[in-house]
Amino acid sequence: MGILYVVSTPIGNLQDIGIRAIKILIETEIIACEDTRKTGVLLKRAREYYSKIFSNENSFKKNRLISYYEQNEEKRIFEIISLLKDGSNVALVSDSGTPAISDPGFKLIRECTKENIKIESIPGPSSVISSLVVSGLPTDKFLFAGFPPKKPGNRLKYFEKLKRSKDDFRETLIILEAPHRLIKTLLEIKNIFGDIDAVITRELTKVFEEIKRDKLSNLIAYYSTKTPKGEFIVLL
Repeated sequence: MGILYVVSTPIGNLQDIGIRAIKILIETEIIACEDTRKTGVLLKRAREYYSKIFSNENSFKKNRLISYYEQNEEKRIFEIISLLKDGSNVALVSDSGTPAISDPGFKLIRECTKENIKIESIPGPSSVISSLVVSGLPTDKFLFAGFPPKKPGNRLKYFEKLKRSKDDFRETLIILEAPHRLIKTLLEIKNIFGDIDAVITRELTKVFEEIKRDKLSNLIAYYSTKTPKGEFIVLL
């Protein structure tokens, strides 16, 4: 039986990729990825950047890239399981960061556990952990709450539950949000939590990296004057 490698890739800066991750991606026959084009570019750039490490000029050239994303996940799971059972090793990557953390991967990993297929984590960059450690907020306890629901009633319950959790456990809350919903989410948080201190990170390790620390009201005012772009993480 093959091995499923869960490989973390850079969240922006290529130099953040680990040596072990490079080795696994070089040696693994099949790579399951959200976007084969993006992963193909990553492999090409990694080969060029780290060319001094590679003694074999054909590094990465024998990989088979197969798409694995939310819309085709159910179909791909059984195909990948079959490949693993036939003895092929498979590397699972997302477009950036760690697979299965608000990205596809959980369902495949769960099926592998049911089939007693060996799973190895190749740790590396995570926008969630990177945001937490630069936030200046407590790091001893934290709750990663993912993306808020889209339906209004579910959103209200979501934020109310987070408020109760923070009141009870005093942990740092970590929320993901898309740029077009950022202001709406900040307003809803302020309505339930009050005008508390918050931290917003955007595009960590990239050219336009931004870390804003302020009261929610000031953050709302700041982003209301701009067109939010990139991926946002809100920490409370």
